[in-house]
Amino acid sequence: MASAPGSSVRVRFCPSPTGNPHVGLVRTALFNWAFAKHHQGTLVFRIEDTDAARDSEESYDQLLDSLRWLGFDWDEGPEIGGPHAPYRQSQRMDLYADVARKLLDAGHAYHCYCSQEELDTRRDAARAAGRPSGYDGHCRDLTEAQVAEYKAQGRTPIVRFRMPDETITFTDLVRGELTFTPENVPDFGIVRANGAPLYTLVNPVDDALMEITHVLRGEDLLSSTPRQIALYKALTELGIAQGTPHFGHLPYVMGEGNKKLSKRDPESSLNLYRERGFLPEGLLNYLSLLGWSLSADQDIFTMDEMTAAFDIADVNPNPARFDLKKAEAINADHIRLLDVKDFTERCAPWLKAPYAPWSPQDFDQARWEAIAPHAQTRLKVLSEITDNVDFLFLPEPAVDEASWTKAMKEGSDALLTTAREKLAAADWTSAESLKEAVLAAGEAHGLKLGKAQAPVRVAVTGRTVGLPLFESLEILGKEKTLARVDAALARLAA
Repeated sequence: MASAPGSSVRVRFCPSPTGNPHVGLVRTALFNWAFAKHHQGTLVFRIEDTDAARDSEESYDQLLDSLRWLGFDWDEGPEIGGPHAPYRQSQRMDLYADVARKLLDAGHAYHCYCSQEELDTRRDAARAAGRPSGYDGHCRDLTEAQVAEYKAQGRTPIVRFRMPDETITFTDLVRGELTFTPENVPDFGIVRANGAPLYTLVNPVDDALMEITHVLRGEDLLSSTPRQIALYKALTELGIAQGTPHFGHLPYVMGEGNKKLSKRDPESSLNLYRERGFLPEGLLNYLSLLGWSLSADQDIFTMDEMTAAFDIADVNPNPARFDLKKAEAINADHIRLLDVKDFTERCAPWLKAPYAPWSPQDFDQARWEAIAPHAQTRLKVLSEITDNVDFLFLPEPAVDEASWTKAMKEGSDALLTTAREKLAAADWTSAESLKEAVLAAGEAHGLKLGKAQAPVRVAVTGRTVGLPLFESLEILGKEKTLARVDAALARLAA
């Protein structure tokens, strides 16, 4: 095995640029990033883009933008470079072809001429007989005459790696000691018939050449590890690798119905959380809890606190369930931790088109800065700010009809008439004075404050719930507030 933590730690994050980044990918990146930071090591970011049919430049750009938004920094990779450039596999094809030739020449790999139909037939027969259904080694030791016959038939071979006939045991950094027997790890393809290298070759070759010491990746790749360990051994014999890295396989992230969260699940899309206004630090805090924790009694922490404490041995191997409500609650805590100036700046995208329903000329920066501290304590995600403050910037409130029906009960017109009189005489430089005015109006009609303020809130803001009412009235101002109460009275009269 390669070096242990404490020496020169080198980890990698190597996604494929296919579609929108998903939260499982982000969790893997986070754990690698935290591990590298904790050990003052090196994080290598490389792009696995050898699948031309699925990879796209748009996804590549989106991937880099997402990692920058999350606040990840890397030591080697795209936009930075490094001693092992290039860091995109599509630019390293000659290198993979050279390694494949060396594996063939040394007898660690061989040409396999089996057709897919032949493979399927033999696999079905093995299953029917109760034998392992992996590749049966048919082309392992072909004679020159057999090879000549296959070539005469026009067959183009793949390159297959020759697995050693031995048990493979390794200590997983998350799961402990694991053992794989030869019958369950058959020979496997490393180069397609068209010469294109497969993941099974390019991934460990890049890890070897980039001197990766620790591979932290998803549990779904665990079955490929014994094959890669055997390949590392062959690469070491050829002088291409310096040994085998340590492996740690991170637990599955489960979604609804206790099924593994996949790219197709809407809640897996990173873009969804960006558009809803999750803070990067809030989302990362929550994702770090999917298999790890800082302590039993602390769910809220900074990324600096995480990297200081992160130990891969503390990762729980059991599946972790993605809980959107908990993610929102943790994000809300991080919103409250922002200083007010930072909060006002981060809300900016949701205070203009296409999110804001008001005209740009109706937006008032002074009103926004005045209401911001009251809004900051109420939001779970930043996108909620739009509905919470629209009453300040719309010419008329956007009335929610269910709220109107709930608040405007019999006698509301009399209450609003009294409230208007009291508010007209109140001190509009004091939210407490406005509260006293509505309280007095309620008392005049035998109502407590909670009942008395509901019609006023709906008249002014259009909703039964929202930001602190009396501070909102003070910021909206006397003229607009009284005009909205008048409009509500007119509607009730009609």
